Amino acid sequence: MPRHLLDIRDLSAAEIDALMNRADDIIAHPRDYADCLRSKKLATLFYEPSTRTRLSFEAAMMELGGQVLGFSSADSSSAAKGESVADTVRTVACYADVIAMRHPKEGAPTAAAQVCPVPIINAGDGGHNHPTQTLADLLTIRREKGKLNQLVIGLCGDLQFGRTVHSLISAMCRYKSIRFVLISPKELRVPDYVREEMQRSHMPFIEVEKLEDVIGTLDILYMTRVQRERFFNEADYVRLKDSYILDVEKMKLARKDLKVLHPLPRVNEISRAVDDDPRACYFRQALYGKMMREALLMKLLEVDA
Repeated sequence: MPRHLLDIRDLSAAEIDALMNRADDIIAHPRDYADCLRSKKLATLFYEPSTRTRLSFEAAMMELGGQVLGFSSADSSSAAKGESVADTVRTVACYADVIAMRHPKEGAPTAAAQVCPVPIINAGDGGHNHPTQTLADLLTIRREKGKLNQLVIGLCGDLQFGRTVHSLISAMCRYKSIRFVLISPKELRVPDYVREEMQRSHMPFIEVEKLEDVIGTLDILYMTRVQRERFFNEADYVRLKDSYILDVEKMKLARKDLKVLHPLPRVNEISRAVDDDPRACYFRQALYGKMMREALLMKLLEVDA
């Protein structure tokens, strides 16, 4: 059976560390990896819009010497004709060595993996999981802070539907002396299953509603957008969409060594004026995501440099 990545918990802490070490080496010696996936093909099956994740997967594969095929929306695939996800992946597996799949329904990549003869990578399923974004987040934190333990991490915005938040919490539960500060409106707090995971892992956390009250205590601030596509009605989205806006004034309350992350895309939850602050890491985070996906593709395809 092929090795899939459906949930960040599919990787052990040792495997994550090895992926980060490989990504560091790719950053330092990119030419050493230029042809390691020659003759390999990646299929990107994106049933939901994406810019960074899809393009970073495709860029990662091409920089390793591989090739890319696939589609960028359900409308441009046979799903528009009613084809099932299972039939799509079984067919595409005839043409590709690995599949990266994004789908608006939670669990769709997991269901696809049950019938797929090549590795499937979950590139985001609804409001549930986004393990490769978490790999990018972990590498960003380690490169920017020099460690993945003894950190106070603030997660701000849409914590209910934010799949990147859920995956990051699962990953960080493995590291020592981590404390979460969960900053959201009551309506957008983390789901019960995420809260229960933190409790099982004895992970200390607090839930607050005002960013200004806690920003000065944080090592990492992970901002997220309020996601219009996850709401059932427009009125709730409009009421909550501007709950948190990180601006220059709020940054004055933060520590000098704070690092600001964001999975992107942003709407208006981070002021453009913050982009020039050296503590803003979100564009470097997007770059690190490409390197982590390169390392992951090599692992799942069982190819060494």
